[in-house]
Amino acid sequence: MSAQAQSLVQSVDWLAIAPPTIAAVVGLVVLVTDLFVGDNRKALLGWVSVAGLAASALMLLPLLDGDRSTFCLTGDAAVCSYTADRFTLVIQFLVLGGALLAALLSMTTIKDANKELPEGEFWFLLLSSAAGAALLPASRDLATLIVALEVASLPAFALVGIKHGDRKSSEAALKFFLSSVTATAVSLMGISFVYASTGTLYLTEIATRIENVDDQLQTLAEAGVVLTLVGFAFKTAAVPFHFWVPDTYVGAPLPVAAYLSVVGKAVGFSGLILVTVIALPSYADVWGPALAALAALTMTVGNVGALRQQSTRAYSAVRLLAWSSVGQAGYLLVPIAAAAYSEDAEKAIGSTVAYALMYAAVNLGAFAVAALVARTKPLNRVSDYRGLYASRPLAALVLGFFLLCLAGLPPGIIGLFAKVTVFSAAVDAGLGWLAVVMAVNVVIALFYYLQWTTLLFRAPEGEPETHRVPAPLTAAIALTAVLGIALSGAPQLILRFSDTGLF
Repeated sequence: MSAQAQSLVQSVDWLAIAPPTIAAVVGLVVLVTDLFVGDNRKALLGWVSVAGLAASALMLLPLLDGDRSTFCLTGDAAVCSYTADRFTLVIQFLVLGGALLAALLSMTTIKDANKELPEGEFWFLLLSSAAGAALLPASRDLATLIVALEVASLPAFALVGIKHGDRKSSEAALKFFLSSVTATAVSLMGISFVYASTGTLYLTEIATRIENVDDQLQTLAEAGVVLTLVGFAFKTAAVPFHFWVPDTYVGAPLPVAAYLSVVGKAVGFSGLILVTVIALPSYADVWGPALAALAALTMTVGNVGALRQQSTRAYSAVRLLAWSSVGQAGYLLVPIAAAAYSEDAEKAIGSTVAYALMYAAVNLGAFAVAALVARTKPLNRVSDYRGLYASRPLAALVLGFFLLCLAGLPPGIIGLFAKVTVFSAAVDAGLGWLAVVMAVNVVIALFYYLQWTTLLFRAPEGEPETHRVPAPLTAAIALTAVLGIALSGAPQLILRFSDTGLF
């Protein structure tokens, strides 16, 4: 075998790649099993999917011992396509945990849909998307990064538009598809420019080679950096690339909207972190100011959009959560922008990861309670939550807690703690103006979060409705509530994630 061929031979560490692999394999098993299972036993597919996602998440435990890499070049063991380090494991935990909670919500939604949602296809698409989302944070070359991004995104289009005969769902899927395809095309163009100017796809090698690019290729490299960043800005729903979010969340089944709000964001932000901090640190003077401006714009537009929602408008609760998620994306961008200016970039990135963990738990919980309310009030208006405490005291208390966490108010200590870590990352990096913009936006957000919270405890209009809550929905609400309360009781646990192990 020639030396060139030998350098392409790669090793495989099956334990390192187990989390995304198990999710993908279980997805295929569910798709095939669906062919042989009768209509009266389709619910079994949901439990198999939940078990598969739980098994994928449990496979993270053996990887906590130390960093593991696989698919490495034999000529240089330090250059690998897949790395399971601390950053990877935290994001994989977020992704697989988020997918597991979305799966629990989906079991109730599919049962209530009364054959309008095809079960086998739904579970296959959810597991496939989760597998791609779990692969992405471990990717250490641009080819794997883009493949993981698309494996996470493509099934999500279908999930948004999967409801038979629902025009709203089809329109949402089309908007999501067009925006995502545009983002992918722009990203691929940028990546091809970066590859043309550096001659490598590996992130660590790009970091060293792009500093010494030939003068003739300098403009090409700069264009590649900008286009790659624009592509990922689409994926993170940063303004002005956010236009698809409200309609997509409203048109999608509620568990899918919950999945996109958490897992979709985790995918976009982890990809953005890998590209900027690992591959392009020498271009910090380009992506730092760009991300700081995007962060300010995103949080402002998102919060103002949420503030303008009319409580009596159909689907206003989901729209408010959608605009709120755009605003939260702005907060998540702040520490990544700060990493360009900070002497301790790893600590700045840790702030984003910590905030993402808090946001994932409480936002999924808010969507879980929204799914509970939607069972009796399918138009899901904010005004439908009036007097929820009278009929569902525990659900009202939990939703109130989640909203206070998102607002950053006690007793939602974890929300306050996460906001303070993001705020301090901006101040430490010398981005005082961005910290001021963030403070103003936190005040704007307080208004609509508190308005919704107070509505829960007002006197109800008419007789309060009660009905039995299905076990999977109860489990999803209980899990998110326990996680939120535990983290609020011991917010220092979040600090452990400030050491991402990326450097």
